Amino acid sequence: MIARYWSARATPANLSAYRLHFEKNVIPELKIISGFVRADLLTRVAGKEAEIVVLSVWDSMEAVTAFAGPDPEAAAVAPAAAVLFTDYDRRVRHFEIAASV
Repeated sequence: MIARYWSARATPANLSAYRLHFEKNVIPELKIISGFVRADLLTRVAGKEAEIVVLSVWDSMEAVTAFAGPDPEAAAVAPAAAVLFTDYDRRVRHFEIAASV
């Protein structure tokens, strides 16, 4: 299994707007892709900045490529989401899940 790690930064005021976007747009889109297992949205407010991490889990790199396209390390960020961020990763990282409970 493969974990896909992506992060962004936003103002605390935009955090709830991104959560809504994630729940209403990202999750439904991911659920229809064969090989998608799950996605977690992690958030943390630290002073005047909010940190966002999306960790998605996939059956294989082939499933990731079905989602991300021919460059699987390219971040898939919708324009509606990008305007909510002060900065975000343009590239993602993939990890093989070696153990899980």
